[in-house]
Amino acid sequence: MKVAIVSYGMGNVGSVRRAMEDLGATVSMAEHPAALFEADRIILPGVGAFGECMSRLDAAGFVGPLQRVVRDGKPLLGICVGMQMLAEVGEEFGEHAGLGLIAGRVRRLDVMGCTLRLPHMGWNDLAFDGDHPLFDSVAPGSDVYFVHSFGLEPRSTDAACATAEYGVPLVAAVRSGNVFGTQFHPEKSSRVGRRVLRNFLDYRPC
Repeated sequence: MKVAIVSYGMGNVGSVRRAMEDLGATVSMAEHPAALFEADRIILPGVGAFGECMSRLDAAGFVGPLQRVVRDGKPLLGICVGMQMLAEVGEEFGEHAGLGLIAGRVRRLDVMGCTLRLPHMGWNDLAFDGDHPLFDSVAPGSDVYFVHSFGLEPRSTDAACATAEYGVPLVAAVRSGNVFGTQFHPEKSSRVGRRVLRNFLDYRPC
């Protein structure tokens, strides 16, 4: 299985790469958009502010190719800010266009009603119902690791496949077709996170 990790200077790529290699994947650091077309799976990491991440992604020429490979059916996983960039719009330090792969907006957690200390940082429980490809063999209530002050609000509740409670219910994972996202860091979430990554590798588009 060939996995391309999008390398645009704003991701926690080292730990993601090690986690995927531990699972037996052949990992490449995609520093040019052409690498996306050679991979079986794509991971979009992200650390920092939404607008700066999108600006760097665009400057490196990844925006159009990411949208194209997803339309062609290639599975994509966004992690943390990488998940947020899947949205249409982000409101961090102004309003910025996202990739538009998940209908919705990224807003600050206190604007969404959270009255607890920000950032939401540390281990928190996942809540989900039904069968979701990312959570096969993962028990509801499993702990995963978060670090964020902004969250994605999908326009359709169908896109939210897991939540976590932090003063208010927060979207912890999203899915739309072959596009997946986790607000938590699976690469830092011990055995549960590795199971999520394994499930992403094992996912077969219909």
